[in-house]
Amino acid sequence: MTKTTKELLQSVKISAAEESHIHIENKDICLEQCQKKYCTSFCPTNVFTWSTEQEKIIINNQHCIECLACPFGCPYNNIYWQFPPSGYGVEY
Repeated sequence: MTKTTKELLQSVKISAAEESHIHIENKDICLEQCQKKYCTSFCPTNVFTWSTEQEKIIINNQHCIECLACPFGCPYNNIYWQFPPSGYGVEY
């Protein structure tokens, strides 16, 4: 049986800071160069989604489990990731 992201996230506690610890460095790269929007498929908890309407990547840091897939998975080295501030982040 395959679990949904929502079901998987119920087993961890994530305290997300108001300001995201994940940022897209250059939004133009996502719009003009990255045709496949890789980050929307390699993140195990679907932190990244592409908004066609807004023409940008939407980051839902409330789902981040700090696996570090995003800075290493982006072929354009366009995702900045740092640990959340003290008291925030994932708790297993």
